[in-house]
Order: sequence, then C-alpha cells, then structure tokens
Amino acid sequence: MAKKKKQPFLKVIDERYDLPKSKGGGVIKIEAWQDSKGIVVKYNIAYINFSLCQEDNGRVIGYDNAHDYHHKHFFGKISPIDFISYENLVKQFEQEIKEYIQ
Repeated sequence: MAKKKKQPFLKVIDERYDLPKSKGGGVIKIEAWQDSKGIVVKYNIAYINFSLCQEDNGRVIGYDNAHDYHHKHFFGKISPIDFISYENLVKQFEQEIKEYIQ
C-alpha cells in the first residue's frame, strides 16, 4: 500500500527587521507556515541582539514550536509556554521587546 504524501506547509510570513543602533540594534525575525486550512502550524519569532545576549544564537526573546512543543527563549534559557494562538503570541512578543528597543 502506497503511503499518502504529506502536504507541505506554506510559508506565509518571512520578515526581517534590522534595527539601527539608535533603536537598540539587533534583528527581529518572524516566520510562519500555514496548513491547507490556513491555520498557522509552525512559527518562529525572535529578537536577536548579540550585544545583549551571546547565548542561544543571540536570541534575547523568541518563541517557536520546534521540537514538537511551544516554548520561549529568553537570554539563553528555554521554557515551555501555554499556547493560546499565534496571534496572541505575536502581541505578547511585541509587548516584551519594547523593553529592549527604543
């Protein structure tokens, strides 16, 4: 019996924002993939700034669902999170990075 071919996810967001030093420096990266029903099933949101954090590839704050669970990166530490929705997570991320960017 032939295996059913897995539908690939569609990358719908692929953004990068380079922040000038006057705004705190670093990079904001946002990626998201949807399934065939338009639901975000994979994501990666990160504020990277090597002048603030040298661990975890420079991630100051980040969220993703790699490794089969939703989790937060914060200055080199990784912890699971209660995931409600991708949209809520983006809002939370936007609030949290305000402390580090001007």
